[in-house]
Amino acid sequence: MTKERLTLYDTTLRDGQQTQGVQFSTAEKVRIAETLDALGVDYIEGGWPGANPTDSAFFETAPATRARLTAFGMTKRAGRSAENDEVLAAVLNAGTQSVCLVGKTHDFHVTTALGISLNENVENIAKSIAHVTARGREALFDAEHFFDGWKADPAYALDCLKAAHEAGARWIVLCDTNGGTLPREVGEITAEVIARGIPGAQIGIHTHDDTGNAVAGSLAAVDAGARQVQGTLNGLGERCGNANLTTLIPTFLLKEPYASRFETGVTAEALTGLTRASRLLDDILNRVPRKAAAYVGASAFAHKAGLHASAILKDPATYEHVDPALVGNIRVIPMSNQAGQSNLRRRLSEAGLDVPEGDPRLAAILDEIKTREGEGYSYDGAQASFELVARRILDRLPAYFEVKRYRAMVERRKNRYDRMVSQSEAVVVVKVGGEKKLSVSESRDAEGRDRGPVNALWRALAKDLGPYQPYIDDMKLVDFKVRITNGGTEAVTRVIIDSEDGQGRRWSTVGVSPNIVDASFEALLDAVVWKLVRDGARA
Repeated sequence: MTKERLTLYDTTLRDGQQTQGVQFSTAEKVRIAETLDALGVDYIEGGWPGANPTDSAFFETAPATRARLTAFGMTKRAGRSAENDEVLAAVLNAGTQSVCLVGKTHDFHVTTALGISLNENVENIAKSIAHVTARGREALFDAEHFFDGWKADPAYALDCLKAAHEAGARWIVLCDTNGGTLPREVGEITAEVIARGIPGAQIGIHTHDDTGNAVAGSLAAVDAGARQVQGTLNGLGERCGNANLTTLIPTFLLKEPYASRFETGVTAEALTGLTRASRLLDDILNRVPRKAAAYVGASAFAHKAGLHASAILKDPATYEHVDPALVGNIRVIPMSNQAGQSNLRRRLSEAGLDVPEGDPRLAAILDEIKTREGEGYSYDGAQASFELVARRILDRLPAYFEVKRYRAMVERRKNRYDRMVSQSEAVVVVKVGGEKKLSVSESRDAEGRDRGPVNALWRALAKDLGPYQPYIDDMKLVDFKVRITNGGTEAVTRVIIDSEDGQGRRWSTVGVSPNIVDASFEALLDAVVWKLVRDGARA
């Protein structure tokens, strides 16, 4: 059976940039565009040329892509021709193959927001789309507030769509702009639009996640006949976000009936880069990746319960809906005080530590884990530290270096503007190969702001490890979590640190102490040692 083509349209660089707190630089937009193109999406919406300097600069320096680079703008304004609208001209001057114009389809917005007649709005849509196509560009019509408009006045909403379609729009995109339309309604309305004359092969769907149904709404539209799906990486977008392409893409490729019915521009090989693409975006935004994210989250294929881990050992399909490798993710068997020996052996095997069944050291490892968790440690979310505990008991942990002493200081003083500011400094002394090395570091970011004593400790520790320095030069800390496990005057602090390297690996380590600095340094040490072990450094 010949598969139908399903078109993927990414709007991370435009709609995603409307997320609160998100502002991409031009270089970041280029990097994201290259990642999206490698993934295999069909359209990359680069932004609104003329609306801000960054978007204009992006279109001037945009990379060559297989995907159709698309400029976004709005239909011409009332009272002027399409030829004399400078806002529309700026969009066309971006020189993209495709142009997406947003226009009103909800009568309430036409009369209230635009303050024009319903007929004038329809005319603006038709003339704007015709102006784009007359210049040899592919036109897309973004039907803003379409589903709300349909519920209020379906005849008028349809008139707007037909005006764009008859003027030559290649795609008519149905937008649930406020994100309040439920999947059943999306499917029914999309089917009705097709029944009334707009071909499904020219209909796109654009949903927002204000009810948590953006992905479900997109699937409902595809089920009803829509053949273009719009969304963003990681569901980025205004308010609660857009439909998450990081969820939709693997669903289309791996889940029925979509996998049998449709093909997309994303190949099976490219799909293995999905997790990395997701985390790249989080890295650019300086965000911690959401562990529970479908398909790509660190917990998406984590199996904590001993019963689950035992079954996974026999056949991963017992508790996994797809193979994690298909999306570039990995299976995780967390260690905790719920662990059994089958769970433990599986986790050790994944770390390259094969221990025969019945080996007494397995019981010793479990006892050690349970004792430490009673002291406040948590290995459920710190797999790298667990591995190091196991390696010590198995006598398979090299002694790379020895920390002789360390010190962290925080000074509060007035700056030249007579304002009180903090200054953190750390000293770390290590012994490497019989030689003592003393490193001192302040904690400053690129803007000169103090980043605290833990950052200073990390900088000092990573400053000079002698022959091991090349192994950690690509290492960075990406998250720092603190929890007080006991209250009162005998409080115990647990610190979990997430680290990442240039190979895209991410690992977590834990430290526990009544002193937050000591707990942090313990986790830092584990992070460095794990990196050395995994990179094959020799003691």
